[in-house]
Amino acid sequence: MFELQGLTRHYPVQGGSLGRRGSLRAVDGVDLTLRTGETLAVVGESGCGKSTLARLLLRLEPPTAGRVRFQGQDLWGMDRRAVRGFRRRVQMVFQDPYASLDPRMRVADIVGEGPAIHRLVRGAERRDRVALLLQQVGLPPEAATGYPHQFSGGQRQRIGIARALAVDPAVVVADEPVSALDVSVQAQILNLLQDLKRQRALTYLFISHDLRVVQHMADRVAVMYLGRVVELGPAEALFREPLHPYTRALLAAVPSPDPAHGAVPRPLQGDVPSPLDPPGGCPFHPRCPAALTRCSAEVPRRQERGQQRAVVCHLYH
Repeated sequence: MFELQGLTRHYPVQGGSLGRRGSLRAVDGVDLTLRTGETLAVVGESGCGKSTLARLLLRLEPPTAGRVRFQGQDLWGMDRRAVRGFRRRVQMVFQDPYASLDPRMRVADIVGEGPAIHRLVRGAERRDRVALLLQQVGLPPEAATGYPHQFSGGQRQRIGIARALAVDPAVVVADEPVSALDVSVQAQILNLLQDLKRQRALTYLFISHDLRVVQHMADRVAVMYLGRVVELGPAEALFREPLHPYTRALLAAVPSPDPAHGAVPRPLQGDVPSPLDPPGGCPFHPRCPAALTRCSAEVPRRQERGQQRAVVCHLYH
């Protein structure tokens, strides 16, 4: 579905703590593919560039460098008609169900607006389509007459999912879709997304910082740190045997639900460096427990490790 080659997004910055002109490196040379029918999870700490990567794929922001292809076509070389088709084929489910729905619109208008704009329905067909979509996401037909403030957080996220599905997309970008919800509701929304994927043959780009959620959802996982993908591989293999020290640290920090387990999560030491002034060499080396001498001076190259796995780390050179 998507192919990313050297994708980069830098924001120019003047002044600030550096006192000089510079660039904020939100996404810094990402090579990645999103395959048809899979769920690719992008994980990492806050500020690592996950949401910026999503905006680049959605054509909401232009890249500073690199290329994005959608089904073989250059995303930024599309004409107006192709862009309109792309907007229909790729939809998004937002993180905050309280802020992503217009409080002045009824649910029927929120969900039915997309099909009307893309001329998928006419007249009474719009009402029938909205009722069917609400049923598919687990809401009663009478929800169509309500306003967002009349629903709980989980129900609002179901409305957001119905809105994304209303134009029959092929790809859904889900940006932290359950992080703003109660734990008791999160599993319901995740199971709903899984069911919809099977029913509609969807492809997901799933962004999250919660590795327990990712383990439940993902087919493949891309681990990001300071704008770069440092490890990539099938979810099962990555969780069983993480290669990059950063991936190991993330997994070690996940608390166990079993009280008898006894292990205390080990938090990653140090703070994430500023993307305005990233460290030289490997950007993770100031926090890495396995750092080598060369890590502070030489940028590691991507190493293919078999089983469709890749890691960017000097330990494997």
